[in-house]
Formats: sequence, structure tokens, C-alpha cells
Amino acid sequence: MTAAPKILAINGSERDGNTADVLRHAAAHARALGVEFEVVDLRSIRMERCGPCGDCNDRTVACAVGDDIPSVVRRMVEADGIVFAAPVHGFGTASLMQTFIERAGVGYLRFDRPLSNKVAGIISVARRYSAGEVWAQLTVNALLNRMILVGSGFPATVHALHRGDAAKDEEGLRNVERLVDRMSDMIALLREHRELTGRDALAGGDRNERVGLPLNELVSAG
Repeated sequence: MTAAPKILAINGSERDGNTADVLRHAAAHARALGVEFEVVDLRSIRMERCGPCGDCNDRTVACAVGDDIPSVVRRMVEADGIVFAAPVHGFGTASLMQTFIERAGVGYLRFDRPLSNKVAGIISVARRYSAGEVWAQLTVNALLNRMILVGSGFPATVHALHRGDAAKDEEGLRNVERLVDRMSDMIALLREHRELTGRDALAGGDRNERVGLPLNELVSAG
């Protein structure tokens, strides 16, 4: 029997607030479709900031900082799809998500791009301003990791200020539901292709795109 599709959401909020409520809504919708939906709350894990070692461009092995990032990365690799969700803080991406992008991306994901061809979805939550900017940053991060990004028509941005406001943004939540629908459909399509052909729909496993860049070679030589 084929295992149920699994989506893992990364919640970049510092509190159990509107972003968490939006992900609970997404989870309920996903489970109604027969999709497993789990959430990693970055506020609940042990995550150090990048240290002063400065050898990220030269090292050929994973980051030496000891925290929970490796276990989160493993869960991402095991999932079929990943949702990156973050609120707007100070007109930008909440600091927990920014730290996670730096630590996971530079410390682990850049070596062989293990998230290649996984299905990605983006959710941002804001009172009013900069929802698009945060959505765009998370989108670029997914594309950098060679993920397959599905659209929801209008972006899955939810407007909220006080706790409970997210539930009142009917249009935003419809876009979140549409995002989950399309992620589920894309996961099913990729699985069907793999079953019919015995191979992935898109090639993967090539070397990191940073290798061989003239600027990188200059940095390494210096």
C-alpha cells in the first residue's frame, strides 16, 4: 500500500499566534485530502545562530554547530512537500525563519541540494505591509533549493494583527487551501510519473552550483 503523501510545514513565528492558526487550518484541510501534515515550530527547537568561524564557503562537510537543525533537515528530506510559513516582523521575515534559512541552507542544504524536486509552498502572515516581500524571500529560498513551487493563484498571504484575526481573512485562507490542494496534486503527479517510468520527473543530484564559480575560487584562495 502506498504511503500517504506527507507535507512538513516550517513555522518561523516566535509565538503560538496567527501563523500557527493558519497552519492548523492548512493541516485540517490537508488531512481531509488524505495528506499527512506536520509542523515544526522553530520556537520550540534548539537553534543556534551562525557562529564566527567564517568557513562556510570553504568547508566540505556539514556545519559543526551542535543543535536541532540536522534533525529538522532530515524530516524535510523525508517529506514529499514543504511549506515555509513566516510572519512579517519589522517589515521583514521573522528572525527565527531568517536564522533557519541561514543555518539549514548554508550549513546543510547547499552541498547536494537534498530538497531538489520536492514540492514547496509559501505562506506569509502580516497585519498589512511587507507580506509580499516576505513571501518573495521565502519563494527565492525554495527555488534556490531546486524545489518545485506551486502557485495558489493569489499568493497565500494572510492578514492579521491580533490573535484570532487570521480566521477572519476568508480570502487568505482560501488561498492557503488552494495552495495545499495544488501541493497535493503535484505530489500525486510526481509519484505517478515515478511509478510509471521508474524515474523522477526532473533530474537531480548534480553538484552544487557554487562549485567552480570564479568568485568562490578567489575566496578559497584568499
